[in-house]
Amino acid sequence: MKRKKYFGIDINVIFLSLVSCLNDMSSEMIMPILPLFIQSLGGGGIVIGLIGGLRESIAGILKIISGYWSDKIGKRKIFVFSGYFCSASFKLLLALSKTWQHVLISSSLERIGKGLRDAPRDAIIADYATINRGKVFGFHRTFDTTGAILGSVIVLILFWVFKFSFSSIIFIAVIIGFVSLFPLEFVSEKQHDRRRVAFKIRFTNLPRKLKKFIIIAGFFALANFSYMFFILKAQQIISGKASVEMSILLYVIFNFFYALFAIPLGMLSDKIGRRKVIVFGYFVFSLTCFGMVVFNSLFSLIFIFILYGLTKALIEGNQKAYVSDISAQYIRATALGAFHTVTSILALFSSLIAGFLWQFSPNATFIYGSTVALIPVILFFVFKTKIISKKHTKSQLLSLKL
Repeated sequence: MKRKKYFGIDINVIFLSLVSCLNDMSSEMIMPILPLFIQSLGGGGIVIGLIGGLRESIAGILKIISGYWSDKIGKRKIFVFSGYFCSASFKLLLALSKTWQHVLISSSLERIGKGLRDAPRDAIIADYATINRGKVFGFHRTFDTTGAILGSVIVLILFWVFKFSFSSIIFIAVIIGFVSLFPLEFVSEKQHDRRRVAFKIRFTNLPRKLKKFIIIAGFFALANFSYMFFILKAQQIISGKASVEMSILLYVIFNFFYALFAIPLGMLSDKIGRRKVIVFGYFVFSLTCFGMVVFNSLFSLIFIFILYGLTKALIEGNQKAYVSDISAQYIRATALGAFHTVTSILALFSSLIAGFLWQFSPNATFIYGSTVALIPVILFFVFKTKIISKKHTKSQLLSLKL
């Protein structure tokens, strides 16, 4: 039976994208206020860096495990459902937090859900895309980020207009998180046989091309500290009574441009190659951090947050598409999990370093990010990493030396 497609996107990807949209609406009601919530409970720069880093690293460590088990048992959807359910459940604990230590625990536990779902979910998306993976992953990122826009707009309205407390906003986000589970009922996964996939995460066992890319992406992960530092720096620059509201508004702008460019830049990577798009994204991130150092007006902040959104659109979906390109189908979830694990663990160190530097000067944090982000740009040319183009056939993909 021929599967339904709309604009070249499989119906299963559309339903998964809807789930991500609703879940991100829930998450992004929390994310713009999370650093401010932590700060209100007495958490400083290092605490914010620790929480931001742990959120990434915990999810990353679990991605390789869930990816491996997904490949081993030949099932994806059960991991996706469990992950989204877990995230919604632990958000409830976050709403009840009274100290930054409570936030540290509940926020970290909430990311267990992301670790469970992301690699198997991305593997399902990759299964339903062949020659247009950049477009398909860009489509998913657009829905994901559209939910982020809606969530951040909702939190802005609830906080600014209706004067809701941080805890009340988080509780509403919990409800939306559980609602996001319903579209999963309509998602079907391709059947995969159980396989004897060895659980080996030693770097030397990875495919050569993937190994090179993980080195490059790892250096970018060291530069790519938590978004929370962007919000805190914006709040410092704006100051005044509306500093919180304007910081949330800037976050809305960031997500809007992320969503706006995700599909076009995914399609561009299908056409001209992922290398050019990703390396440009790394360079734009370096410029974005540099801009946070040298500019200090509201107008300049708007432009910087637009660049920040463009950076995410250039990098996020295209990195996943690249990993999918160079991974054989039967270990794709494992490969995606390995990529996420390495970069997420390094992101913990990035946020800790950013938090440490923040204690001395917020500008030091962004100088660090701007400088380190140039390293993967240089490495791309040193390694001469070639990204598989859309012209590669299925047989060529499977013939890659692993």
